[in-house]
Amino acid sequence: MTAPLSLTRSGTGEPLLLLHGWGSSRRDFTAVLPALSERFDVINVDLPGAGRSRHLDERPTVAAIADAVERTLDAEDVGRVHVLGNSLGARVALELARRGRARSVVAIAPSGLNVGPERVHQGTGMAMARLAGRTTAPLLGRLSRSRLGRTALLLPLKTRPWSTSQEEAIGAREGFADSRDFWRTLLWALLLDVPRGLGHIDCPVLFVQGTADWIAMGQTVRYVPLVPRSRFRPLLAAGHAPQSDRPGTIVRLVERTAKLAADADEAGTLPSEAVIGLPRAS
Repeated sequence: MTAPLSLTRSGTGEPLLLLHGWGSSRRDFTAVLPALSERFDVINVDLPGAGRSRHLDERPTVAAIADAVERTLDAEDVGRVHVLGNSLGARVALELARRGRARSVVAIAPSGLNVGPERVHQGTGMAMARLAGRTTAPLLGRLSRSRLGRTALLLPLKTRPWSTSQEEAIGAREGFADSRDFWRTLLWALLLDVPRGLGHIDCPVLFVQGTADWIAMGQTVRYVPLVPRSRFRPLLAAGHAPQSDRPGTIVRLVERTAKLAADADEAGTLPSEAVIGLPRAS
Protein backbone atom coordinates (compact mmCIF):
# COMPACT_ATOMS: atom_id res chain seq x y z
CA MET A 1 0.00 0.00 0.00
CA THR A 2 1.38 3.39 -1.01
CA ALA A 3 2.14 5.84 1.79
CA PRO A 4 0.02 9.00 2.17
CA LEU A 5 0.60 11.60 -0.51
CA SER A 6 2.91 14.57 -0.04
CA LEU A 7 0.99 17.73 0.85
CA THR A 8 1.03 21.20 2.31
CA ARG A 9 -1.66 22.43 4.67
CA SER A 10 -2.47 26.07 5.31
CA GLY A 11 -5.27 28.28 6.60
CA THR A 12 -8.24 27.64 8.87
CA GLY A 13 -11.88 26.81 8.30
CA GLU A 14 -13.65 24.03 6.49
CA PRO A 15 -11.28 21.61 4.74
CA LEU A 16 -10.65 22.24 1.04
CA LEU A 17 -8.72 19.70 -1.02
CA LEU A 18 -6.74 20.85 -4.09
CA LEU A 19 -6.06 18.29 -6.85
CA HIS A 20 -3.83 19.30 -9.76
CA GLY A 21 -3.79 17.91 -13.28
CA TRP A 22 -1.41 15.35 -14.75
CA GLY A 23 1.63 17.18 -16.07
CA SER A 24 1.89 19.44 -13.05
CA SER A 25 2.14 19.32 -9.26
CA ARG A 26 0.55 21.04 -6.29
CA ARG A 27 2.55 24.16 -7.25
CA ASP A 28 -0.03 24.81 -9.99
CA PHE A 29 -2.37 26.30 -7.35
CA THR A 30 0.17 28.93 -6.26
CA ALA A 31 -1.91 31.86 -7.58
CA VAL A 32 -5.09 30.93 -5.67
CA LEU A 33 -3.59 29.42 -2.53
CA PRO A 34 -3.24 32.63 -0.44
CA ALA A 35 -6.85 33.72 -0.98
CA LEU A 36 -8.25 30.23 -0.41
CA SER A 37 -6.23 29.88 2.81
CA GLU A 38 -8.02 32.93 4.21
CA ARG A 39 -11.32 31.05 4.08
CA PHE A 40 -10.45 27.33 4.20
CA ASP A 41 -8.15 24.76 5.77
CA VAL A 42 -6.42 24.03 2.45
CA ILE A 43 -4.93 20.60 1.80
CA ASN A 44 -2.82 20.83 -1.36
CA VAL A 45 -1.53 17.42 -2.46
CA ASP A 46 0.84 16.03 -5.06
CA LEU A 47 -0.95 13.25 -6.93
CA PRO A 48 0.83 9.86 -7.04
CA GLY A 49 4.05 10.05 -9.05
CA ALA A 50 4.08 13.87 -9.18
CA GLY A 51 6.02 16.36 -7.10
CA ARG A 52 7.14 14.66 -3.89
CA SER A 53 4.55 11.88 -3.88
CA ARG A 54 5.61 8.31 -4.54
CA HIS A 55 4.02 6.55 -7.50
CA LEU A 56 1.43 3.82 -6.93
CA ASP A 57 2.49 0.19 -6.84
CA GLU A 58 -0.88 -0.84 -8.26
CA ARG A 59 -2.29 0.13 -11.64
CA PRO A 60 -2.82 3.94 -11.51
CA THR A 61 -6.50 4.11 -12.42
CA VAL A 62 -8.73 6.97 -11.28
CA ALA A 63 -10.14 4.68 -8.59
CA ALA A 64 -6.65 3.80 -7.32
CA ILE A 65 -5.63 7.46 -7.26
CA ALA A 66 -8.83 8.31 -5.35
CA ASP A 67 -7.97 5.52 -2.89
CA ALA A 68 -4.58 7.15 -2.31
CA VAL A 69 -6.22 10.54 -1.77
CA GLU A 70 -8.67 9.05 0.73
CA ARG A 71 -5.84 7.38 2.64
CA THR A 72 -4.12 10.76 2.80
CA LEU A 73 -7.25 12.46 4.14
CA ASP A 74 -7.60 9.70 6.72
CA ALA A 75 -3.99 10.20 7.80
CA GLU A 76 -4.72 13.92 8.22
CA ASP A 77 -7.85 13.07 10.27
CA VAL A 78 -10.07 14.83 7.71
CA GLY A 79 -13.51 13.55 6.72
CA ARG A 80 -15.60 15.08 3.95
CA VAL A 81 -14.00 17.95 2.07
CA HIS A 82 -14.74 20.64 -0.45
CA VAL A 83 -12.66 19.94 -3.56
CA LEU A 84 -11.13 22.11 -6.27
CA GLY A 85 -9.67 19.95 -9.04
CA ASN A 86 -8.20 20.55 -12.46
CA SER A 87 -8.05 18.06 -15.36
CA LEU A 88 -7.16 14.63 -13.92
CA GLY A 89 -7.51 16.18 -10.46
CA ALA A 90 -11.06 17.24 -11.34
CA ARG A 91 -11.84 13.71 -12.49
CA VAL A 92 -10.55 12.35 -9.17
CA ALA A 93 -12.67 14.98 -7.38
CA LEU A 94 -15.77 13.56 -9.07
CA GLU A 95 -14.80 10.06 -7.99
CA LEU A 96 -14.50 11.31 -4.40
CA ALA A 97 -17.95 12.90 -4.75
CA ARG A 98 -19.36 9.62 -6.07
CA ARG A 99 -18.02 7.92 -2.94
CA GLY A 100 -19.65 10.54 -0.69
CA ARG A 101 -16.31 12.00 0.42
CA ALA A 102 -16.86 15.48 -1.07
CA ARG A 103 -19.07 18.23 0.36
CA SER A 104 -18.81 20.28 -2.84
CA VAL A 105 -16.77 20.14 -6.04
CA VAL A 106 -15.47 22.73 -8.48
CA ALA A 107 -14.21 20.65 -11.39
CA ILE A 108 -12.08 22.55 -13.92
CA ALA A 109 -11.84 20.75 -17.28
CA PRO A 110 -12.19 17.20 -15.91
CA SER A 111 -10.85 14.37 -18.03
CA GLY A 112 -12.80 11.21 -18.79
CA LEU A 113 -15.54 12.02 -21.29
CA ASN A 114 -13.51 12.69 -24.43
CA VAL A 115 -14.33 10.57 -27.48
CA GLY A 116 -11.82 8.43 -29.41
CA PRO A 117 -10.24 11.07 -31.67
CA GLU A 118 -10.02 13.49 -28.74
CA ARG A 119 -8.23 10.86 -26.66
CA VAL A 120 -5.71 10.34 -29.44
CA HIS A 121 -5.20 14.11 -29.60
CA GLN A 122 -4.79 14.38 -25.84
CA GLY A 123 -2.48 11.38 -25.60
CA THR A 124 -0.29 12.64 -28.43
CA GLY A 125 -0.03 16.08 -26.85
CA MET A 126 0.82 14.69 -23.42
CA ALA A 127 3.40 12.31 -24.89
CA MET A 128 5.11 15.11 -26.81
CA ALA A 129 5.16 17.29 -23.70
CA ARG A 130 6.73 14.46 -21.70
CA LEU A 131 9.42 13.82 -24.31
CA ALA A 132 10.14 17.54 -24.68
CA GLY A 133 10.32 17.93 -20.90
CA ARG A 134 12.74 15.06 -20.49
CA THR A 135 14.92 16.31 -23.35
CA THR A 136 15.12 19.89 -22.07
CA ALA A 137 15.16 19.03 -18.34
CA PRO A 138 18.60 20.63 -17.70
CA LEU A 139 17.27 23.96 -19.05
CA LEU A 140 13.93 24.07 -17.26
CA GLY A 141 15.23 25.59 -14.05
CA ARG A 142 16.75 28.51 -15.95
CA LEU A 143 13.64 28.94 -18.12
CA SER A 144 11.37 29.09 -15.09
CA ARG A 145 13.19 32.19 -13.83
CA SER A 146 12.23 34.44 -16.76
CA ARG A 147 8.88 35.61 -18.13
CA LEU A 148 9.88 34.48 -21.62
CA GLY A 149 10.91 31.07 -20.35
CA ARG A 150 7.67 30.62 -18.39
CA THR A 151 5.73 31.60 -21.49
CA ALA A 152 7.45 28.85 -23.47
CA LEU A 153 6.84 26.29 -20.73
CA LEU A 154 3.21 27.06 -19.94
CA LEU A 155 1.74 28.38 -23.18
CA PRO A 156 -0.26 25.18 -23.91
CA LEU A 157 -1.94 25.40 -20.48
CA LYS A 158 -2.38 29.12 -19.77
CA THR A 159 -3.57 32.12 -21.75
CA ARG A 160 -1.30 34.46 -19.76
CA PRO A 161 1.77 32.30 -19.20
CA TRP A 162 4.10 35.30 -18.95
CA SER A 163 2.26 36.40 -15.79
CA THR A 164 2.65 33.07 -14.00
CA SER A 165 5.02 32.49 -11.12
CA GLN A 166 8.26 30.54 -11.06
CA GLU A 167 6.49 28.05 -8.78
CA GLU A 168 3.97 27.19 -11.50
CA ALA A 169 6.72 26.67 -14.05
CA ILE A 170 8.54 24.37 -11.65
CA GLY A 171 5.25 22.50 -11.25
CA ALA A 172 5.18 21.85 -14.99
CA ARG A 173 8.73 20.52 -14.79
CA GLU A 174 7.77 18.27 -11.89
CA GLY A 175 4.73 17.05 -13.80
CA PHE A 176 6.24 16.39 -17.21
CA ALA A 177 10.01 15.99 -16.86
CA ASP A 178 10.34 14.61 -13.33
CA SER A 179 7.13 12.63 -12.71
CA ARG A 180 7.30 8.92 -11.96
CA ASP A 181 5.07 6.37 -13.69
CA PHE A 182 4.07 8.97 -16.29
CA TRP A 183 3.17 6.54 -19.05
CA ARG A 184 1.07 4.15 -16.97
CA THR A 185 -0.85 7.06 -15.45
CA LEU A 186 -1.43 8.58 -18.88
CA LEU A 187 -2.76 5.24 -20.12
CA TRP A 188 -4.93 4.10 -17.21
CA ALA A 189 -6.08 7.36 -15.61
CA LEU A 190 -6.57 9.42 -18.77
CA LEU A 191 -6.75 7.48 -22.02
CA LEU A 192 -8.65 4.38 -20.81
CA ASP A 193 -10.77 5.95 -18.07
CA VAL A 194 -14.56 5.76 -18.48
CA PRO A 195 -16.50 7.48 -15.66
CA ARG A 196 -19.33 5.50 -14.09
CA GLY A 197 -21.83 6.12 -11.30
CA LEU A 198 -21.98 9.89 -11.79
CA GLY A 199 -25.72 9.86 -11.15
CA HIS A 200 -25.02 8.93 -7.51
CA ILE A 201 -23.23 12.23 -6.82
CA ASP A 202 -25.28 14.24 -4.33
CA CYS A 203 -23.30 17.37 -3.54
CA PRO A 204 -23.03 20.75 -5.26
CA VAL A 205 -20.91 20.39 -8.40
CA LEU A 206 -19.79 23.21 -10.67
CA PHE A 207 -18.04 22.38 -13.93
CA VAL A 208 -15.67 25.03 -15.26
CA GLN A 209 -13.76 25.30 -18.51
CA GLY A 210 -11.70 28.06 -20.09
CA THR A 211 -12.88 29.21 -23.50
CA ALA A 212 -9.28 28.96 -24.75
CA ASP A 213 -8.84 25.37 -23.53
CA TRP A 214 -7.77 23.26 -26.52
CA ILE A 215 -6.84 20.25 -24.39
CA ALA A 216 -10.17 19.35 -22.79
CA MET A 217 -12.03 20.40 -25.96
CA GLY A 218 -15.78 19.77 -25.53
CA GLN A 219 -15.80 17.11 -22.84
CA THR A 220 -16.43 19.27 -19.75
CA VAL A 221 -19.99 20.23 -20.65
CA ARG A 222 -20.79 16.56 -21.36
CA TYR A 223 -20.68 15.92 -17.62
CA VAL A 224 -23.57 18.27 -16.84
CA PRO A 225 -26.48 15.98 -17.81
CA LEU A 226 -24.79 13.05 -16.04
CA VAL A 227 -24.34 14.71 -12.63
CA PRO A 228 -27.65 15.62 -10.94
CA ARG A 229 -28.32 19.38 -10.79
CA SER A 230 -24.75 20.30 -11.67
CA ARG A 231 -23.95 23.53 -13.45
CA PHE A 232 -21.46 24.68 -16.08
CA ARG A 233 -19.47 27.93 -16.06
CA PRO A 234 -17.25 29.00 -18.98
CA LEU A 235 -14.22 31.13 -18.17
CA LEU A 236 -13.56 33.72 -20.84
CA ALA A 237 -9.98 34.03 -22.07
CA ALA A 238 -8.77 31.19 -19.84
CA GLY A 239 -6.86 28.03 -20.69
CA HIS A 240 -6.84 24.42 -19.55
CA ALA A 241 -5.25 25.19 -16.18
CA PRO A 242 -6.67 28.69 -15.51
CA GLN A 243 -5.68 29.03 -11.86
CA SER A 244 -3.41 31.95 -12.73
CA ASP A 245 -5.47 33.17 -15.72
CA ARG A 246 -8.52 33.96 -13.57
CA PRO A 247 -7.51 33.42 -9.92
CA GLY A 248 -10.06 35.77 -8.39
CA THR A 249 -12.93 34.18 -10.28
CA ILE A 250 -11.88 30.67 -9.32
CA VAL A 251 -11.67 31.62 -5.63
CA ARG A 252 -15.18 33.10 -5.78
CA LEU A 253 -16.56 30.01 -7.49
CA VAL A 254 -15.09 27.76 -4.80
CA GLU A 255 -16.52 29.97 -2.05
CA ARG A 256 -19.98 30.08 -3.62
CA THR A 257 -20.13 26.36 -4.28
CA ALA A 258 -18.99 25.58 -0.72
CA LYS A 259 -21.66 27.93 0.62
CA LEU A 260 -24.33 25.91 -1.16
CA ALA A 261 -23.28 22.85 0.81
CA ALA A 262 -23.33 24.83 4.04
CA ASP A 263 -26.77 26.27 3.25
CA ALA A 264 -28.10 22.78 2.51
CA ASP A 265 -26.74 21.47 5.81
CA GLU A 266 -28.30 24.35 7.71
CA ALA A 267 -31.67 23.98 5.99
CA GLY A 268 -31.65 20.22 6.37
CA THR A 269 -32.16 19.70 2.63
CA LEU A 270 -30.37 17.35 0.28
CA PRO A 271 -27.22 18.97 -1.17
CA SER A 272 -28.46 18.27 -4.69
CA GLU A 273 -31.61 20.32 -4.02
CA ALA A 274 -29.51 23.35 -3.17
CA VAL A 275 -27.56 23.22 -6.42
CA ILE A 276 -30.58 24.54 -8.29
CA GLY A 277 -29.83 27.94 -6.81
CA LEU A 278 -26.17 28.05 -7.77
CA PRO A 279 -25.45 31.69 -8.66
CA ARG A 280 -23.68 32.60 -11.85
CA ALA A 281 -20.33 34.19 -11.18
CA SER A 282 -19.55 37.52 -12.71
